[in-house]
Amino acid sequence: MKFYHADFFFRSLLFAAIFMSCSNSKSVDPPKPYGVLPSEAQIEWQKMEYYMFIHFGPNTFTDVEWGDGEEDPKVFNPSNVDCRQWAATAKAAGMKAIILTAKHHDGFCLWPSKYSTHTVAQSPWKDGKGDILKELSDACKEYGLKFGVYLSPWDQNHPAYGTEDYNKVFANTLDEVLGDYGEIFEQWFDGANGGHGHEGKAHKYDWELFHEVVYRHHPQAIIFSDVGPGCRWMGNERGVAGKTNWSRLNTKGFGPGNEAPPTDTLNIGNIHGEAWVPAETDVSIRPGWFYSASTNDKVKTLDQLLDIYYTSVGRNSNLLLNVPPDRTGRIHPNDSMRLMEFRGAIDKAFASNLTKGAKIKASSQRANSKEYKPQNLLDDNYDSYWASDDDVVTPWIEIDLNKNTQLNRILLQEYIPLGQRVSEFKVDAWIDNAWKEIASATTIGYKRILRFPSLETQKIRVSIQGSLASPILNNISLYMVPEKLSLPNISRDKEGMVSIVCATNDPQIYYTTDGSEPSVSSTLFTEPFALPLSGSVRALASITNGKITSESVSVVFDISPAKWSIVSPKNDRANRIIDGNDKSYAIVKNNEAVIINLGEMLSIKGFSYTPHGSEKANNIYKYNFYASEDGSTWTKLVSNGVFNNIKNNPIKQEQSFDKSITCKFIKIESLENVSNSKDYEIAQLAVITK
Repeated sequence: MKFYHADFFFRSLLFAAIFMSCSNSKSVDPPKPYGVLPSEAQIEWQKMEYYMFIHFGPNTFTDVEWGDGEEDPKVFNPSNVDCRQWAATAKAAGMKAIILTAKHHDGFCLWPSKYSTHTVAQSPWKDGKGDILKELSDACKEYGLKFGVYLSPWDQNHPAYGTEDYNKVFANTLDEVLGDYGEIFEQWFDGANGGHGHEGKAHKYDWELFHEVVYRHHPQAIIFSDVGPGCRWMGNERGVAGKTNWSRLNTKGFGPGNEAPPTDTLNIGNIHGEAWVPAETDVSIRPGWFYSASTNDKVKTLDQLLDIYYTSVGRNSNLLLNVPPDRTGRIHPNDSMRLMEFRGAIDKAFASNLTKGAKIKASSQRANSKEYKPQNLLDDNYDSYWASDDDVVTPWIEIDLNKNTQLNRILLQEYIPLGQRVSEFKVDAWIDNAWKEIASATTIGYKRILRFPSLETQKIRVSIQGSLASPILNNISLYMVPEKLSLPNISRDKEGMVSIVCATNDPQIYYTTDGSEPSVSSTLFTEPFALPLSGSVRALASITNGKITSESVSVVFDISPAKWSIVSPKNDRANRIIDGNDKSYAIVKNNEAVIINLGEMLSIKGFSYTPHGSEKANNIYKYNFYASEDGSTWTKLVSNGVFNNIKNNPIKQEQSFDKSITCKFIKIESLENVSNSKDYEIAQLAVITK
């Protein structure tokens, strides 16, 4: 009987265990979607994260950012176009696609279009029989890359632009490109319009017609514009998405270009936006969008590209990095080498996920179901996720790494197929037997990466402090990224004294002034030094007796403004125009010109204008520029000059003259600014003598 009772007892326990197991394994309804949702195509697009932009055309050969449509097609004559090299470079850089500027604002078509006489067919390249679109489309297929196209609706060459017929012309042009060159993953539009501040013909674009053409050929294509519908511009060309970045946007009443929402809205989206329009961050690896030999030494540094990665991909945005081919038709070695360094640094940074083998728990688990357990956050499966109960919007998740571990990055992902929810969270580390806050942020979205100073801890806690509905995450990862030295910053004041500083504490800084690459054997910077005339300064930072060094940086200076004085305007901030500080700026009334006394007769070859570096600034767009020997009799050197794209890309502008001129005074007068303000802004005005 004893054996009978024991057997019955154990069989009862087994039955109970099976019953409980079946009860726990019973499927629980998934969380209900929240708000507007991404399409399947938008989700797959977001997973691409990083791809290449290519600007190539007549501007490559004329050294301007925006052509005027009057350039002779014969200027387009690259000696060695190699689209396979473009694709191979993109692939090696870790990019997933290439988007080509098939037609920019000048109207020049990189394929032999039937609807234009301003195309490669009219150029001497390949005797007019070439087709960049075909070559690049084929190269992308060969290297397993997706292919996208940018066609500007603004066309400064086509005679129909500004008439009722043009929308049909542009639709036919789209039809030609989208029907003849294979699968297109993204159609890139901007809203540039000849009638908005360009003294051209205004045109009302038929966006509904244009979108219909795109979707007829490629139903899954992502359409980019200020308001999507597939993805949106995020408000600047510096590579910085908003610290808060909702993938939702209010689009009713708005349109591309001049009808777009404010740039700060584009930067952060709308928390309760009516449409899913995620952000795409477009930025160039060089100061401008088209190749210029003068920018060969101005390719963005590795540190700059890494910062852009964290402020784009790391802030719920895709990164579209422009890499313009040179005049031969190949990507320049300086650009390709930097891309490989960038790929290597990203791969190294995220090679080792420190959560492997970690223990994890959460304050809430949906219905206590294993389907939504916190362990799903660590399994590398995009479609498995952790979810809290519906009524819990401020849960926490704790990760135990099993031992003290050094780390300085955390990566989080929301499961966006069910909507974007989290509005605020913080990260704590267990340090000295207490929780200490180490980072905080607002939105997460598809991906959020936070950087913080290196620390050692065994446990990390993520606390959701605000969410529009119960949060749903599918990934939390931790990393220890090798610390890098900050880059030196080289500046020169009005008196011509050069200073070099570095954000890293107490580094040694070495520099050269002869154009050579600096090393720890170069001159040690100890105090500001004089460079009153033109010249270049290159510098690097070093610690641990030269064992760790930064990248080198270089700055080219022209003559210093030590002898200069402001004649006009007469206000307290006017001297900022010649103080050598690009970050300071003066405000000038629209009816006032800026006049500078150079203090001596100089032979000048051109001038430079540094705008206030904000997309919201009222910088000069159109201008006249003069020179004078006596300050009374003026020679107009530039009439109706234009600083193209200065609203979206407010960087230093350089203008060369047809020939040198000797003068003691210079003057610039604003004819039109980027906005309707009564005043305009200027950071620096300088001359080019070399």
